[in-house]
Amino acid sequence: MTTTTGLGAFSQRRILGALAASLLSFSVQAATLTRDNGASVGDNQNSQTAGTVGPVLLQDVQLIQKLQRFDRERIPERVVHARGTGAHGTFTVTDGLSDLTKAKVFAVGESTPVFVRFSAVVHGNHSPETLRDPRGFATKFYTADGNWDLVGNNFPTFFIRDAIKFPDMVHAFKPDPQTNLDDDSRRFDFFSHVPEATRTLTELYSNSGTPASYREMDGNGVHAYKLINAKGEVHYVKFHWKSLQGINNLDPKQVTEVQGRDYSHMTNDLVAHIKKGDFPKWDLYVQVLNPQDLSTFDFDPLDATKIWPGVPERKVGQMVLNRNPANVFQQTEQVAMAPANLVPGIEPSEDRLLQGRVFSYADTQMYRLGANALQLPINAPKVAVNNGNQDGAMNTASTGTGVNYQPSRLMPREELHAARYSQLALSGSTQQAKIQREQNFKQAGDLYRSFTTKERKDLIENFGGSLANTDDESKHIMLSFLYKADPEYGTGVTKVAKGDLARVKALATKLTD
Repeated sequence: MTTTTGLGAFSQRRILGALAASLLSFSVQAATLTRDNGASVGDNQNSQTAGTVGPVLLQDVQLIQKLQRFDRERIPERVVHARGTGAHGTFTVTDGLSDLTKAKVFAVGESTPVFVRFSAVVHGNHSPETLRDPRGFATKFYTADGNWDLVGNNFPTFFIRDAIKFPDMVHAFKPDPQTNLDDDSRRFDFFSHVPEATRTLTELYSNSGTPASYREMDGNGVHAYKLINAKGEVHYVKFHWKSLQGINNLDPKQVTEVQGRDYSHMTNDLVAHIKKGDFPKWDLYVQVLNPQDLSTFDFDPLDATKIWPGVPERKVGQMVLNRNPANVFQQTEQVAMAPANLVPGIEPSEDRLLQGRVFSYADTQMYRLGANALQLPINAPKVAVNNGNQDGAMNTASTGTGVNYQPSRLMPREELHAARYSQLALSGSTQQAKIQREQNFKQAGDLYRSFTTKERKDLIENFGGSLANTDDESKHIMLSFLYKADPEYGTGVTKVAKGDLARVKALATKLTD
């Protein structure tokens, strides 16, 4: 029988022979397998044993090293912001801020490499990205003055205003330590004592709590920072990233649909768009206040639970993310973001939450990655490091001097006067007391009224559903917060949560804004 299609037997043999020769050639050219010390590996398939049926030998260093390294592949998971997605890019200044700051990152035309880590906040490293959560938006700027980290969220406000509450807040959000299950009643037991959280909880239970993608959400520095110019003048600012892709959130029905087909929808989206050259972009804006303006508001502008309504936004520049990580662990997981990473011209404000984060974030990165975390390539500044810090695990620095102290005549290290912090006049006594201008509910009501009819309906259903199984007292206190923010808002959530509206109204009359 003769075939008229396909390859003849002779042609097939020629192709198979060529393929075999190619494979043989490839195997000859393959690199030698080695251990971490560079020594060649003789057998990576079979452990050394004492005879045919004897036990495995401790002297099998390849086996031991593989198991040792495997056992240590996971560094401690971040307590918050565990699940993250990173990307490299560039920030370019279009409108300089030299009138406000001496930081070179904001000089006209300056182009600065950046690495951005997006993340969920509360949920663990392998949680679905559809879960309701604030989203971290942290940017490391590799500036000419050293590294500056702007560590924020997609929400412009936070739940608490004092860092002393942070561990309790996170514990309340995390699963019950007895059952390891999520429990809304624990959260609202906590937040019923924290009225300042009302606005941010409104953001969380709106569709902003379930973004469609990292590309399609804004970012915020959340806190007020201080910018210092060459004259030593101080201005307070808030930073805002505005997505040029627009804002896109999932409603409750879409959350169910998306999670059913892709529990990594936000990561997949970002990686795919960068890979195909559709680079996401954000414009950076700042709001600016003079120090004397702080006393003119009916709330404390340094309170992280507040936005600055009516304060104009000034465009600064644009960020483009144009490269995916070459290795997710080495870059996305080992990047050490911390508000303590500041440069001359940018300082923390007196925001009580920021003051605590300046310590806490740097400390947790040192715990996760070690004392020399900032020597890792993803964290290392592009400028020279010159100090007396020494030793510690994984110290890869190449110090070539015996002078590990300062001051010294043998090796002088100059203290740059221009890098000193600005001065802040102080008066009064030490204290532990609330801030004076709280205004806990007004901005929550403003946010609710800014939503469309559908967005309000989704918010009411989301919030009411979570409150429904909360203990009776905590539920009605929370509902009174919402009613105080806006009667329509509180009434709607009370109905879904099966609360007593008369009781809610009575509790709300006792609240002051």
